[in-house]
Amino acid sequence: MSLETFETLQHTTIRQKVLGSLIRSQAFDEAFYYDGPLGASYTAEQTTFRVWSPLAAKVELICYQDATPNSPIATVQTMTETYLGTFEVTLQQDCRNLVYSYLIYYAPHASVYSQDPYATGATVNGQRSVVIAPDDVALKNFKRLKGIPPTDAVIYELHIRDFSIDPNSGISQKGKYLGVVEEQTTTPTGQATGFDYLKELGVTHVEILPFYDFATVDETHLAEAQYNWGYDPLNYNVPEGSYSTDPYDPLVRIRELKQMIKKLHTAGIRVIMDVVYNHVYEPKEHPLHKTFPGYYFRYQADGELANGTGVGNDLASERKMMRKFIVDSVVYWAKNFHLDGFRFDLMGNLDLETMQAIRKALDEIDPTILLLGEGWDLATTLPAEKKAIQQNAQQIPRIAFFNDRLRDQIKGDVFSDQHTGFINGGVLFEPDLAQQLLAGAFTPTTPYTSPQQIIQYAEAHDNLTLFDKLVKTNPNDTPQQRIKRNTLGTSLVLLAQGIPFIQAGQEFLRTKQGDPNSYRSPDNINQLDWEQAASLHIVTNYFKQLIALRRTHRLFHLKSYEDIRHHARLVAAYDQLIVIRLFDRHNEFLLAFNASTATRKLPLIDFKRAELLLSNALPQEKIAEKKAHRHQQLLPLSATIFYHSF
Repeated sequence: MSLETFETLQHTTIRQKVLGSLIRSQAFDEAFYYDGPLGASYTAEQTTFRVWSPLAAKVELICYQDATPNSPIATVQTMTETYLGTFEVTLQQDCRNLVYSYLIYYAPHASVYSQDPYATGATVNGQRSVVIAPDDVALKNFKRLKGIPPTDAVIYELHIRDFSIDPNSGISQKGKYLGVVEEQTTTPTGQATGFDYLKELGVTHVEILPFYDFATVDETHLAEAQYNWGYDPLNYNVPEGSYSTDPYDPLVRIRELKQMIKKLHTAGIRVIMDVVYNHVYEPKEHPLHKTFPGYYFRYQADGELANGTGVGNDLASERKMMRKFIVDSVVYWAKNFHLDGFRFDLMGNLDLETMQAIRKALDEIDPTILLLGEGWDLATTLPAEKKAIQQNAQQIPRIAFFNDRLRDQIKGDVFSDQHTGFINGGVLFEPDLAQQLLAGAFTPTTPYTSPQQIIQYAEAHDNLTLFDKLVKTNPNDTPQQRIKRNTLGTSLVLLAQGIPFIQAGQEFLRTKQGDPNSYRSPDNINQLDWEQAASLHIVTNYFKQLIALRRTHRLFHLKSYEDIRHHARLVAAYDQLIVIRLFDRHNEFLLAFNASTATRKLPLIDFKRAELLLSNALPQEKIAEKKAHRHQQLLPLSATIFYHSF
């Protein structure tokens, strides 16, 4: 009997009801929860291999001769069933770089080879697991950066391949971990690119799209153009091999990822890992399913997989061993790669208790590690009151949520090409958008405990870029109008209370040629166009100044609702105009956003001593000329900051 036949029998009506209700019950979770170490526990003298597989009749440890693809079997060790569904065996030798897998028997003639779900090393394409000796991948003076309060952060989302693959990037290690931190790179015209550009921009964090081992890029054919965002997990605790210079060597990907993170830290830039613990690429081929079919995923009443994620399967974070796996995995990455934060894809598919457990575990390592995620309410089998969604934010107070409300008020509904928001001709957005810019501090109710729970953004890797949305909604705009609308939208994000988040290239009008879902589109769609950054240097300089201003003055990153209520006032919110006043005992700022195509008067007569500080509508040299004017005019499609000190 093959495993496929066994699974077919397992999911017949009678067997599914009996077996499924048993292994997915709370009673089973309580009876078989194992809280000890899993995977390969290495020392130079011995390594213990341990796997949790309660349905297995027998498990064998299969060791291979080397890490080459299809390397023959060297030894077979029968593992001992110990307790709570675990099997283990100890090899009394130095097992560094040992290639292995588990052969799991579910019936006399039903068996399957599986990678170790807890493996920290893998062969090319992640098909077999590898024992990693920590000393072999250690870096000297590698540590986490000192943390900062969440609202002090400015997050820049990038994809490793996008960042360097442009033929004009001047980067030699294109599409690689090392390419992200390659120094002294420029375009043919002299525009700084990559790492040097990033340092100049002034962001505090980079949030990097998935760099664990994912399924859909063939690491044996890297000479071919292959692309994926990486939301298709295979080996959760192994770095992706296609970003390394040698995917055949299991150690190289680990060392080079650490080198990338270390160099970003050296530049004062913290690293947030994008993680996907809500689904896998192909359940039947995933080691979680192979080691225990029917447990790790959510199922509907008829035995079919739940699909709240929209990609065919939902991981069941509420089950104790799934929760343990997620927490153990996050802790592994935090400790071994000194990561400064984690961004949870489709966090609303996870349960509150799991997110609380993650926060608690990371607090024991470093309480400043930033946690953020997508709190959308997905149609999975988990009850709404247990989901890590926006409505339940107060139950996970030190985890931040993406604010889709601000996003859609700025530019219009992301699920409609033609729907408009404040910056592109929409009407009646001003009152609510103004409240979102103040993190909801003045609204009667808010699901959040503080502005530190709110990720303010207008654009991310999903959906149309801000520029491409403007092309759809305002096709008759001049190039200058489009630039102003784009910079106005991004200015709203960077001047909002909360945690600002921008996609790489957003600051120089990144386009994906109208592709709203470029997860596997070619490089010419996804790559950062560094020559465009050069042609829009006035715009990028404006954003450097804006980021510097935000980081310099505490009024732009207040920590609590009480602080916002004490130091902020809404002056105007009507007729395509929003004006906000920020003040303390020594400083006063006026933030004026004019989404009209006409010049407007500044509606605050008692702010006459203010000087024009920064504007997306005027180059810096023009601002110097305007400072003497007392009665300021707000130019069309402008974000303007006025300032005076007491």
